[in-house]
Amino acid sequence: MPAAQLSLSPAEAAGLFDLPRPAEQCRIVVAMSGGVDSSVVAALAARSGAEVIGITLQLYDYGAATGRKGACCAGDDIRDAREVADRLGFAHYVHDHESAFREEVVEQFADDYLAGRTPIPCIRCNMGPKFTDLFAMARELGADCLATGHYVQRIIGLAGPELHRATDPARDQSYFLYATTEEQLDYLRFPLGGLPKAQVREIAEEFGLRNAAKPDSQDICFVPDGDYAKIVKAMRPEGGRPGAIVHAETGEELGTHPGVIHYTVGQRRGLDIGGQPEPLYVMGIDADEARVLVGPRRMLAVASAEVIETNRIGPLPDAPLTAKVRSMAKPVPVRLDGALGDGKTVTLRFDQPELGVSPGQAAVIYAGERVVGGGWIEDTDKA
Repeated sequence: MPAAQLSLSPAEAAGLFDLPRPAEQCRIVVAMSGGVDSSVVAALAARSGAEVIGITLQLYDYGAATGRKGACCAGDDIRDAREVADRLGFAHYVHDHESAFREEVVEQFADDYLAGRTPIPCIRCNMGPKFTDLFAMARELGADCLATGHYVQRIIGLAGPELHRATDPARDQSYFLYATTEEQLDYLRFPLGGLPKAQVREIAEEFGLRNAAKPDSQDICFVPDGDYAKIVKAMRPEGGRPGAIVHAETGEELGTHPGVIHYTVGQRRGLDIGGQPEPLYVMGIDADEARVLVGPRRMLAVASAEVIETNRIGPLPDAPLTAKVRSMAKPVPVRLDGALGDGKTVTLRFDQPELGVSPGQAAVIYAGERVVGGGWIEDTDKA
């Protein structure tokens, strides 16, 4: 496509990457999943005039994912990434990381569910194969930066690079990147953080990318039909051990369940315990005794949460803090007891009782639009 037909000039495209010197002297490594977002990042990098290298990590079985769109890093998605690289004329490499992904992400996912926790494999993946391994590869290739298609912003503050929410709140992915280290953030680039998704698709069409209209990935990438319990049961058969559904206040046995792997804290549907005077929700899971504890909605309220393995990005400001305790939750005012970062444990105290805070989820802490860190929710105290 002639350059005159593109809405972004080379200089404008280069400006999205905050390069240390003229683009034509730079090398950009782009993490390519095969989706439209990372493909547009690669197209913008090429438009800037920099040398571009695309890398795709094959994270799980290619054959099982063939023909499945939006899976990320397997099957047709790898083919889509390769076709984008061929169209735009830059090198593209596929690295087999299936073994590491299974050990660091999938096995942990199964273990967490078996223990009655609610895991977030996307964060585990970002902490491991996606950032740690890609970071090392990009460095070995002599790249000036590693660019991804995440919807977050990297903004230079007084103390250096900061991680901020995306300008499009419907696309913001900052919750999943709280574990980014300061060293990684110095090297990473997120050129889509200031763009709405509609514009990203328009850019893909301008470049003639065949995946411009490709649907976004909705489910966990290694759970092709959305049935995570089936995956966990296949890996950890003991997770399908039947047990009792017990009222958390009265201790009354209200029914039975087919295995704790089918339930998460805050869940209402699928309990199959009719005839109760008020709706009941999952309050907790006793994995050792195969018991699912249920109660009324008010019992979901917690006053504080113990957060472990914390990470901090930049200085902790002397300003009000908020926290998200689920990816789709709104940030709520909090106070911290303890030193955030360096893997330390802190106590997160909510200004108002918070509902549905589940061990295994992440608590991500914000100062305004900036991500200051976070960690894994280990335990909670009821309000």
